[in-house]
Amino acid sequence: MYRKNAWKKYENDYSPVMSFAKDYIDFLSYGKTERLVVKESVELLNKAGFKDASKVKSVKPGDKLYFVNKNKNLCIFVLGKRPLLDGLRILGAHIDSPRMDFKERPFYEKNEFALADTHYYGGIKKYQWVTIPLALHGVVCKKDGSVIDVNIGEDPSDPVFGITDLLIHLSADQMQKTLAKGIEGEDLDVTIGNIPLKGEKEDAVKANVFKLLKDKYGVEEEDFLSAEIEVVPAGPARDYGLDRSMVAGYGHDDRCCAYTSLRAILEVKDVEFTSCCILVDKEEIGSVGATGAESLFFENTIAKLLELCGEKDVLYKARLVLENSKMLSSDVSAALDPLYAGVSDPKNNAYFANGIVINKYTGARGKSGSNDANPEYYAFIRKAFDEANVHWQNSELGKVDQGGGGTIAYILGNYNMNVIDAGIPVLNMHAPMEIISKVDLFEAYKAYIAFLKA
Repeated sequence: MYRKNAWKKYENDYSPVMSFAKDYIDFLSYGKTERLVVKESVELLNKAGFKDASKVKSVKPGDKLYFVNKNKNLCIFVLGKRPLLDGLRILGAHIDSPRMDFKERPFYEKNEFALADTHYYGGIKKYQWVTIPLALHGVVCKKDGSVIDVNIGEDPSDPVFGITDLLIHLSADQMQKTLAKGIEGEDLDVTIGNIPLKGEKEDAVKANVFKLLKDKYGVEEEDFLSAEIEVVPAGPARDYGLDRSMVAGYGHDDRCCAYTSLRAILEVKDVEFTSCCILVDKEEIGSVGATGAESLFFENTIAKLLELCGEKDVLYKARLVLENSKMLSSDVSAALDPLYAGVSDPKNNAYFANGIVINKYTGARGKSGSNDANPEYYAFIRKAFDEANVHWQNSELGKVDQGGGGTIAYILGNYNMNVIDAGIPVLNMHAPMEIISKVDLFEAYKAYIAFLKA
């Protein structure tokens, strides 16, 4: 089903596509952070009969379980009929998205405004994040061990926040700057409040903000040293286009692939090879740290799974399991934008409504930082998708030397594993509002099921 409009397959009944997208919109609207995605996913897993691996003492074929790492990673398994040493079928997606984070000491007062200092996370066009409604999500961890959840800006009764920009009437100097310099990183400060606290003589507006925070959450200013507050676009994902063919929302990269991977593993059963879905953090900043794909968490999880199967010498065998595995790096691809088609090679670019996208390689310039999958494995994937009547297409990330990007594929490839990128095409990637096609979302879900059964 190479490069054909997928809507035509459903022209007699769009309802399966639309129903699936509706569930995804609810998932995306809630899952604004990694922690929220993990929380929401665990709820779905529990409802589907999956078990927390920390409460399991042994496993057998057909069992369904999951591992959680630091509330930001999730590794899910459906045990297959074959031994683990024959390898897994792995779907791997990331659940972090570009945003802004509060600094450790974020709050200050200036000209009778209370503001919060931020540090942007991931690759963003900074000018896109000003003058839009923003919400605050995260946790404040107190010294007594309690963890306070923060969520302000999503409920219709909540206030929202924002970053101001210079009015056009006084922006003659600003308008001479390049897009990269028009808004500086240190100017991405969020406006928090403007009312002074009665009786306060210094920083009275900031004092009032902290009174409100203490009344609502019981936190002091010092507690924000051990906090993780993410600044994200406020409001739910929405249907996009008069025909409702698309979804507009924050965080399609890469939560659309995370959701379709999750739904696929929720629904497969009686598989030959053990199915695995791993959702990771920190891809947008290099997959580093304890919750990124570079972490030993995944390898250690395989070792723990081998122990539950009664195996010995599990650390060595975990490497063998990974070497014998096949993986789809479930990450989004850049769709051809008709307004900016000049940056793309039209015969090697993803198009909306043409289905899931296979990227043999990503990287930049001379494929730097790329996985570059083996053609034998590419042929295996083509066969699996075609036999399942899945619409798919190929793509590169723009013209040679135009730019580039990467995924987690190369990290798992370091285990000598067969890995290829396969995900959903996106417009406005890394912007506060990204866009995907509903039918591409549905075809990705179908493709991931086909892969797990292959």
